[in-house]
Amino acid sequence: MTQISIIGLDIAKSVFQFEAQDAQGAVVSTERVSRDKLLPALKKIPATIVAMEACATAHHWARQIRALGHEVRLLPPA
Repeated sequence: MTQISIIGLDIAKSVFQFEAQDAQGAVVSTERVSRDKLLPALKKIPATIVAMEACATAHHWARQIRALGHEVRLLPPA
């Protein structure tokens, strides 16, 4: 299995999208999950960087994702 270097996470109201990339930036996987399946999906992935836009609920999700052992980076909105 290819080692995941970073995950880009797009959080929304009910369906979240994330893309995992390796160290060279190649896409390893893309997944679309419901709100209740996000944390179980991220729990299966070894600790890595999870980047997401700093929006209204981002701090809540960041705490939950950090509890799984991932490093969370909140990015300012574009």
